[in-house]
Amino acid sequence: MLLPLFLNLAGRRVVLVGGGPVAAGKLQQLLAAGAAVCVVAPEVVGEIEHVGASASATGLTIVRREFMPADLDGAWLVVAAATPEVNRDVARAAEERRIFVNAVDDPANASAYLSGVVRREGLTLAISTSGDAPGLTALLRQGLDELLPRGDLATWLREARRQRRLWKAEGVPMEQRRPLLLEAINRLYEGRRAEGSRLESPQPSAFSPDVRDALTPAAGYVSLVGAGPGDPALLTRKAIACLRAADLVLYDALIDERVLRYARHAQRFFVGKRAGRYALSQNNINALMIRAAGRGRRVVRLKGGDPFVLGRGGEEALALAAAGVRCDVVPGITSAIAAPALAGIPVTHRGLASAFLVVSGHDEQVFATAVSALAPNGVTLVVLMGMAKIAALAGQLIDCGWVPETPAAVVVDASLPGQQAWRGRLADLAADRVALAGPGAAGTIIIGDVVSVAGAASFAADTTSTTGTTGSTERAYVSRR
Repeated sequence: MLLPLFLNLAGRRVVLVGGGPVAAGKLQQLLAAGAAVCVVAPEVVGEIEHVGASASATGLTIVRREFMPADLDGAWLVVAAATPEVNRDVARAAEERRIFVNAVDDPANASAYLSGVVRREGLTLAISTSGDAPGLTALLRQGLDELLPRGDLATWLREARRQRRLWKAEGVPMEQRRPLLLEAINRLYEGRRAEGSRLESPQPSAFSPDVRDALTPAAGYVSLVGAGPGDPALLTRKAIACLRAADLVLYDALIDERVLRYARHAQRFFVGKRAGRYALSQNNINALMIRAAGRGRRVVRLKGGDPFVLGRGGEEALALAAAGVRCDVVPGITSAIAAPALAGIPVTHRGLASAFLVVSGHDEQVFATAVSALAPNGVTLVVLMGMAKIAALAGQLIDCGWVPETPAAVVVDASLPGQQAWRGRLADLAADRVALAGPGAAGTIIIGDVVSVAGAASFAADTTSTTGTTGSTERAYVSRR
């Protein structure tokens, strides 16, 4: 049996061992709790780098080396998000120091388990399966969040605090307080509806359907919003307005935390793919949007780039239309255009290219079908989601007749503080000679004569760009904030 606890970590030292995507997710939770986090890992993903770049207010420190037992000295809690071998070393060191350790997806090395959390208007609910079934924890968290009413919890909490002060002054026994609280909350809505709108005394769902219906708008809607390439300064004004008005934000991976801050009044739920695993299937995302909108909630489906450029936005729009849910689309700046531009590469240029093709590199067969009928070197080719298969994709192009000397470029983390750009030849891509970024970085591949423009033009410089054929260091443009 576990003892559920809520820890006050504000200002207290917490050690996070590991620097991968899973650690990045835990880092956000710890920083949100106000902890002073020390990340220990030989390498960290870009997401942690980005947080660290602006971490003066959060107290985040990053130690780039292997874990040492002395790292836990003075810690109140440790989170192990590394390999099982490292997690075992962390658990042993924590046990010797009487420090609780949460080993992510590794119950055997854990003495504490982070729960699925629902936070709403001053209320915090936590669900745990002792680390054995994190998927079930996520589903239960989602279900509980959908059951909670919108906009009234803060009022209920204020009334509960007021009643508690009265009960303590009057010496009301604990066992009598629950029915009294139900009556007090019902009185808040006297006159809003007929007698049937009262809260019922203890039911399995706690609140009667009549009350939930009375407190919920008649119909909600969904906005499919493009978040742009990453930099919040590149959001559209309409995207910001949607986030500020949202009740629920369903966001993908690689969405910058600074973008999510615009949705300060909304419940935010990660539904993207990280480390090759989906948080929710597309069907479940569709169902979640439909159910939330049906309960009157303003839903923002937040996607990197543009929702309709390799973002499955069209599928979601069709699913919403089939369910009779209102939907609007807020276009975003797609990285297919933004990433090349921020590295000084125009996707079209007079005399070099009058057209460009955007294609996904996620599936080699789909890629081959898309480029097979394309005249070699006839247009600029922009490949998204192809970082993991650069060599194979470039090899396919050469097999299709593309000249190995064709200029090529790769832009990683476009518009973000850690943006990097590489320029070389198609042959360099096929030989896997691109040395940029760490695992999990978002990259855009550009192939065509327009890449040569970046070397000839002069751009404002904020990030480093390398040229594959010479190894010389150049500079690439990044939008200024």
